[in-house]
Amino acid sequence: MVSWPWSRDPVGDPTLLAADRGSGSLDDYDYDLVPRKAGVRIRLAAADPNAAEIATVVQLARDEGVELETIVAARTIEQERVDAPIEVRLFLGRRVSGVVGVVPRGLESVVDQTLRRLEDRGDKARIPVEIVKTRRGLRVELLMGATR
Repeated sequence: MVSWPWSRDPVGDPTLLAADRGSGSLDDYDYDLVPRKAGVRIRLAAADPNAAEIATVVQLARDEGVELETIVAARTIEQERVDAPIEVRLFLGRRVSGVVGVVPRGLESVVDQTLRRLEDRGDKARIPVEIVKTRRGLRVELLMGATR
């Protein structure tokens, strides 16, 4: 496959199916990795292996009426060294879910910077989340624009 200088390489882990690689674009962020618009989202990758957990989260959120937010720890030096994927869990009131997906490859720095920016502002280091239904099943989207 030829990669032309003006082409954009797809975001995501090539070991995952194309429909499960997640989505997002660095073009949606300014130089400081702050979202340009309020509607900017990142769709998490690896939703298919975590479909049961996502369905459980949807049911619990509906039953308890809680707003979904992420629980993502900033990557350690060791995780940075091996380029480990960032796993995302959801905060459900007093509970923490299992892994519901991973941040798509290439967008880890955006999520790391957002968490640091929220902490520096004195806000909770949690990114709002929406679970959307697609033809391929349930997908988790980080509402990055809400963190501006």
